[in-house]
Amino acid sequence: MTLIGMLHHRKDPQTVIKSYAYAAVAKAEGAKFVYFSPGTVNFVNNSIRGQVYENGNWVEKIMPFPDVIYNAGSPEKLSKSKEIIQSLKEKIPFTTHSIGNKWNINERLKEAKEFSHYLIPTEIVKDTEHFFKFVHAFEKVVFKPIDGRKGKGIFFISKNKNGFQVKKDTENFYYSKQQLNDFIEAMLATGTYISQPYIQSITRSGQVYDFRLHVQKNGEGKWVITTIYPRIAPKGSIVPNINNGGSTNYLDPFLQQEFKEEAFNIKRTLEHFSLSLANHLDELQMLHYGEVIDEIGVDVGLDENLKIWIYEVNWRPGCPPAFYLELDVVINTIKYAMYLANNQKAIKSKIIASQKENKDKKMKIPIVAITGSAGKTTSKAFLASILAKKWNVFESKDYWNTTEHTKKHAEEINSSHEAVVLEYGMAYPGVITEHCSIIKPNISIVTNIGLAHVGNFDGDIKGVAKAKSELIHGMDQKGVLFLNKDDQNSKYLETQKFKGKIITTGIKSAADYRAYDVKYADNGMTFKMKLQGKEILLFIPILGEHHVYNALNAIAVADYLGFTPTEIKLGLLFKKPPRRLTIYNCRDNITVIDDTVHSHPQGVRAAIDVLSNIAKRRKIAIIGQMRELGDLREEEYRKVGDYVYQQKMDILITYGYRTEEIGEQAKAKGFPAKNIYHYTDKEQLHDLLVKIIKKDDTILVKGASKTNMFDTVKFLDQTYGTK
Repeated sequence: MTLIGMLHHRKDPQTVIKSYAYAAVAKAEGAKFVYFSPGTVNFVNNSIRGQVYENGNWVEKIMPFPDVIYNAGSPEKLSKSKEIIQSLKEKIPFTTHSIGNKWNINERLKEAKEFSHYLIPTEIVKDTEHFFKFVHAFEKVVFKPIDGRKGKGIFFISKNKNGFQVKKDTENFYYSKQQLNDFIEAMLATGTYISQPYIQSITRSGQVYDFRLHVQKNGEGKWVITTIYPRIAPKGSIVPNINNGGSTNYLDPFLQQEFKEEAFNIKRTLEHFSLSLANHLDELQMLHYGEVIDEIGVDVGLDENLKIWIYEVNWRPGCPPAFYLELDVVINTIKYAMYLANNQKAIKSKIIASQKENKDKKMKIPIVAITGSAGKTTSKAFLASILAKKWNVFESKDYWNTTEHTKKHAEEINSSHEAVVLEYGMAYPGVITEHCSIIKPNISIVTNIGLAHVGNFDGDIKGVAKAKSELIHGMDQKGVLFLNKDDQNSKYLETQKFKGKIITTGIKSAADYRAYDVKYADNGMTFKMKLQGKEILLFIPILGEHHVYNALNAIAVADYLGFTPTEIKLGLLFKKPPRRLTIYNCRDNITVIDDTVHSHPQGVRAAIDVLSNIAKRRKIAIIGQMRELGDLREEEYRKVGDYVYQQKMDILITYGYRTEEIGEQAKAKGFPAKNIYHYTDKEQLHDLLVKIIKKDDTILVKGASKTNMFDTVKFLDQTYGTK
């Protein structure tokens, strides 16, 4: 006869209401039952001092170790006895194993493509800046504790014209940005919080609802549906949890009332989804931990398109609060415990087979290489950020793009990585060929063909294009190549013999992935595009139209790889590479734009565009030397001078060898000579800035790392102080 032990942190079973039901059902099913707590375990003689229900009373008895243990207590309180519990697990099978908190489960579900698109994108809120990026992208968000239970501590936050609305249960609060900043800061000080886009399921009468899917294993070790029921929030509330005043209903009448002729199909979809998800989580538990799970409760919603979204997965769901289903839960638990005790050999064999099958799988992972005259690092950062929403990604460090770096990357990439994203830089012919010989990509992006390093190619842009074409020749010839349709020089790329798929991006031209309605926003850009047949509004937290092109590269690759629009939208809230159009808000409403990593004519014009679009009053452009232009230097400097005049800068300051040619050209066009300055001494330049900078000025500092223009950014920061 199977002996089932119920492990609980409480010593007295009379304080645990469900203990009687488990004891009664165990007896009815022909099993013995003992209730015990960790302190009663004796490892010397493999016994426990437990409580057995006999003749209407709980009686203390010394019992042998159970054949199987139902782990019923609070994980937090039982953690004090983790050594005892771990020792028990080594000897006795447990019915219940943790699959983690909301964040762990979310991360685990990303591992399978078939379920990742049901997940609402979720981010751990690192700080208030991170939170506001999220709100700017999604406008309506949920903010809640990572380990929250029973619908407690959930806030619904939405952006409006006058500030922000914060809703908790049925209460509404209205905050300015600073007030909301202080509120979020205070919440983060109390623990870890997550944020999600707010996806509502709303009844015809306007009430928020969700579905609880309760699934268990039965006496044959198979997953069965215990129940599916709707939970409806009180009017005015956004939380349908029963503990927050929500109500329940029977599934069939609710579906008939809300969905009419779709009711039958929705019911079957929810049933199929419940069992499929349970099987999937069970497989992941076997694969990663060598365990099986027995019960989950899943909270899901349906959006306006009847798409399922997973709100939460609970590995220890409470009993259904209605419909007399409490006993059904107990019966399944007891029968499964008996199955588990008597089938350990078969279960262990299944776990080993699952782990071996996974090890034997050889998946061709995406290896993405990015080259181009500008935008490599930002495109890489965007793409890695999106892919990391679902996969374990190997991403090269910012600016690590030499062949020596690629050799290091080849040593670091391992079987745990599910995607690889790299930059391939070059200054001379043959370099990209060497990159590809070290790591051969199957997906490639050429951002554009510009004048960076053109001096190393006798001033011939076709020579630059030929060198960049080495990526096309060196990649998997049946792979996928992404090109910029708007870049005129990309027509020189050697694509004629490429046998793979070519996908285009653009803003001004008709392309496979085209952005439109591009606008400057608060510390970033917004744009629209058609994605998977629908128009979507996107936000990137970096300024400049040229960065929309970089985002398009990432969006196109991610969409090709099967990422959802919501995952893409969330991934675009990336960690911006340093010193690339970084904004410093200083005292007296002075703004400094730091763009001091690379400098070439295309990048200078893009930075001037940003200055023109965000300046409040006077526009001051500080432009450093551009290297490796060769014989094209004079011509390109003149073009920049023309652009300075066209974009109506107020003050132009040039720094470095021969950069005075920029100012001379601007003056020839009609730019006021008194507002043009040139220096080769940085201290003299800084002395000038102290004299001329006024309240409300916006200052662009543009230059390559080799010219140390970041020194000027630091000087401005120290002199005028960031807020």
